[in-house]
Amino acid sequence: MRTAFWLAGAAALVLASPAFAGDTIKIGFVSTFSGPTAVIGNDMRNSFELALDHMGRKMDGKPVEVIYEDDGQKPDVGKQKTEKLVQSDKVDFIVGYIWSNVLLASLKTAVDSQTFLISANAGPSQLAGELCSPYVFSTSWQNDQTPAAMGLYMNQKGVKSVFLIGPNYAAGKDMLAGVKSTFKGEVKGEEYTVWPSQLDFSAELSKARASGAESIFVFYPGAAGVQFLNQYAQAGLKSTMPLYTAFTVDELSLPLQKENALGVPGAQEWVNDLPNEQNKRFVADYRKKYTGLRPTYYGAQAYDAAQLINSAVVAVKGDTSKKDAMKAEMEKANFKSLRGAFKYGNNHIPVQSFYLQDVVKDAEGQLALKTVATIVENDQDRFHDKCKMK
Repeated sequence: MRTAFWLAGAAALVLASPAFAGDTIKIGFVSTFSGPTAVIGNDMRNSFELALDHMGRKMDGKPVEVIYEDDGQKPDVGKQKTEKLVQSDKVDFIVGYIWSNVLLASLKTAVDSQTFLISANAGPSQLAGELCSPYVFSTSWQNDQTPAAMGLYMNQKGVKSVFLIGPNYAAGKDMLAGVKSTFKGEVKGEEYTVWPSQLDFSAELSKARASGAESIFVFYPGAAGVQFLNQYAQAGLKSTMPLYTAFTVDELSLPLQKENALGVPGAQEWVNDLPNEQNKRFVADYRKKYTGLRPTYYGAQAYDAAQLINSAVVAVKGDTSKKDAMKAEMEKANFKSLRGAFKYGNNHIPVQSFYLQDVVKDAEGQLALKTVATIVENDQDRFHDKCKMK
């Protein structure tokens, strides 16, 4: 699936011959736009498009061309699409990437070509450490940070033991490692499931019950998160083994999880009700443009990615050949982030706050996520000291 948008003051899809070099700002966007997790990629695309709307669909007066590529949630496909964007389309920036294994497969292509890559979601530990690069930035987090914040919250709640469950791929391993890095209680066991095909978690839930742990921590994004939470409730564990999560309950999964999500806390660096003016505008305009939908942290991170790119383009007056100057500007994080102010660490991973989120009924009687408390402020990932970038 490939969709090319010519953004020159209008959102119309047109067929046009390629522009001369320098006439446009060319951005490649790699995400998942097919299959059961396409809803995540679509939310990221929606938010990126909204950011361009807010910019007048230009950066430093130049029209923007965005080439959307579907990775199919497959590392080899993501790598091929990244190679196409770099070698054939000759984009100025690449953005997107939901999945850590897809990003890791695509990384070398971008770095070797000195094409700026902005991850709007995936945050593998290698990216923060030994694979950090002057040409790679994140507008999300390092994978361990969010579950590490949840581990801190579990300590605050006095949780003494936990059983860990997650998918067997790069991000799943990072997530469970993140919890273990901060949780002071006993880990009674951990299970890794086949990703992304496994959607039956009855065996893992039985092991959790038999372990004697007083709680469960789980990481499952997208459809897997819906299935896990529903099976957890159906197994009767909700009343006996409290569930703590990262990336399992969001505005995309919530309409399907329904009341099963009530009382299940999560952690995140962005929640829809953060009180800064930029975020208020984003949420209101998103709901207006995409009727019936609510933005998610996936989308908020993609919106921030567009803002980060714009800050670099403006700093060099549209001359994207000035890579050192663009890098220096992006390192300042000099834009109005939807999460509020943050700064970049030495590895281009945000140093930022993480919040406790809970599910509540809003003024319209619909289930929504609400910021409950700040768990940790100005958190820096634990791999930054492995980054040798100067």
